[in-house]
Amino acid sequence: MVLCDTNIFIYAFNGRKEAIDSLQNIGLDNVVISSITVMEHLQGMRNKIELAQTKKNMCYFDIIEINLEISKLATHFIEKYNLSHGLLIPDALIGATAVIHQIPLYTYNTKDFKFMPNLQLF
Repeated sequence: MVLCDTNIFIYAFNGRKEAIDSLQNIGLDNVVISSITVMEHLQGMRNKIELAQTKKNMCYFDIIEINLEISKLATHFIEKYNLSHGLLIPDALIGATAVIHQIPLYTYNTKDFKFMPNLQLF
């Protein structure tokens, strides 16, 4: 199982071959996403057609919801890494999700996550 960051899906949904190939190599049944990734995608929609297409694409993936354990770890990450690394709340939550569920995170923005302890990057 692999947790995919938002940027992976942005590239894939925009037809970027490397992202599509990577997701197919992982196996779509092995891809999970955070509810934060869903929210980030929905927030980026420019019209109802894009919104409908994104919702259709997202329904194929298992979504990991934020729980108390993830929230507490993300809060710890923000406290520890916001000033030193500019850690943003969505990235803290996605990173904490990967750590808590002990699954690797696939992202093109490794600099946003590589400093998080116990986080395995794909």
